[in-house]
Amino acid sequence: MRNLNSAGQPAWQSNPIFEFFASLKLAVVLLAVLIVAAIAGTIYESSFDAKVARAYVYGASWFNIWLVLLGANLTVSALSRWPWRKHHLAFLITHLGIITLLIGSLIGRIWGVEGTITLFKGEPPINRLLVDQRQLRVHDIDGIVKGFPVEFLHHPPSPQHPRGLGLLASGARLQIVDYAPAIEGKLNPNPLEDGGAPALHFTISTAMMNQHLESWLLADDSQHGNFSMGLANIEFKRGTAPTSTSASTATSTRLGEATAGQAITNQEVEMEESIFAFSRAPDEQIGRVAKGGSTGAKVRLLPPTSGNKGEVAISLGEKEARFDVAANLGREIGIDGTPFTLKIHDYWPDFRIENGKPSSLSDQPNNPAVLVTIRGRGVPTAALPDSHGIGKQTTATGGPPAMPAPGEEASNHLTLFSADDGTISYDLVSRKNGTSTGKIEMNKPLPTGWADWQLIVDKTMPHASAWMDFRPLKSDQASATSPDLPDGVRIRVQQNGQILEQWVPAGWQIAVPTSSEATMVAYGWKIISLPIALELLDFEVKRNEGSDSPAGFKSTLRISTT
Repeated sequence: MRNLNSAGQPAWQSNPIFEFFASLKLAVVLLAVLIVAAIAGTIYESSFDAKVARAYVYGASWFNIWLVLLGANLTVSALSRWPWRKHHLAFLITHLGIITLLIGSLIGRIWGVEGTITLFKGEPPINRLLVDQRQLRVHDIDGIVKGFPVEFLHHPPSPQHPRGLGLLASGARLQIVDYAPAIEGKLNPNPLEDGGAPALHFTISTAMMNQHLESWLLADDSQHGNFSMGLANIEFKRGTAPTSTSASTATSTRLGEATAGQAITNQEVEMEESIFAFSRAPDEQIGRVAKGGSTGAKVRLLPPTSGNKGEVAISLGEKEARFDVAANLGREIGIDGTPFTLKIHDYWPDFRIENGKPSSLSDQPNNPAVLVTIRGRGVPTAALPDSHGIGKQTTATGGPPAMPAPGEEASNHLTLFSADDGTISYDLVSRKNGTSTGKIEMNKPLPTGWADWQLIVDKTMPHASAWMDFRPLKSDQASATSPDLPDGVRIRVQQNGQILEQWVPAGWQIAVPTSSEATMVAYGWKIISLPIALELLDFEVKRNEGSDSPAGFKSTLRISTT
């Protein structure tokens, strides 16, 4: 005989724990917290990324517990109506549906896999899924590829608290001892007795921009044979530089062809010119004409005072005006007494060129620089012949090189050559000085004609192989100068009393020496092989009538088993 209470219900429905989980107040609290958590997760995802939202909200253990509590509340609430009657059917179906969704959500969150596959038309089928999880992959000497999850959002490893990954097949112990959000790689070639390629180390510096750059180059190497500064490119090849006469003739021909079609006019045209100005070098500026011709403007950046960003002083003929940088940054304002307007695009308190792009090393006004654009209708300055007799359009100061437009190759170029006898020669192209060739003397400055940049070759190797040295950047350096650098981990390998530590950036595979042979270690996204493969057969973009804006996309895929 069943135990019933005075209301005719089973006795277990009167249990305090049962009544607590069946409470409507508990359901309201659980739902309210989940709503707030969903809002917080959305804010995290929009402010940071999906990984942060998963780590702190959707993938957190407390969120899973909250879903379990909600499922328990719904289950007990349904049981509170026992014995069920026909009129309870809608109530039970609703609760059962929500419980089913919660169970499916938990299963997917714990055992589900989410990733991306990039498909290109005409390429073979792909079955490799990239999962948004970092992984350290070790190709051990026994031929087995082992994957170790390495997510460090909460507790990154340190030399004092390393993360042990166990023993390798060689008997070596593998650990992760550090993590860095940005890793910088620099070529540091290894010398060889024979073979390989010639290597050269140079430094190039400028007092105007207060910058000093250095790098190794490998001759005729597609990855390590070029150095881009944005303003100019440096290249290293085998051989010898062409003679000065032939080089000048070739340059004259190129520049002559480039200017042959330019008509010099005294009529007013629409003009647009962008100019870099530097506080430390008031007599120097770097300009690029985007439309019409040069305005003939002289732009100076007056030094900051009392914590401000300084003033831009612009001279156009006999007219001169000054504009406060902080008050007018991003605004287009008229220049009194002239048909031109001025817009201050950017300001860098500590100007540097990093990866070919202007940036600021810090917030301190150590090397202030500004980029302004002048627009208006007027008569452009005439194209005057330079010292080589070659007609060319001058910049506002008649000398400094122009910043290349996006997608254009820099017009300033230096090619270094290594002869069989070890002699280093050069072929230098400068918009300021034209073309010159000659031999490089070790540790002797070579004026480039690119503003005040000077190059010094201080080391050479007749035979060398490529080797990369990686180092982590500090958080302020990474965010200010190199936002696109990969993150990385520092691994430690202990074997036979010896310890080896090496940084492994994302996307790189590093050979780590172990007892019998090298072990390959790579760091990057987790890759899963699927039982099916996808192939893109066709991709169509439907556009709105009368415009180029897309109205829809259509993909035709082929799915095959692997």
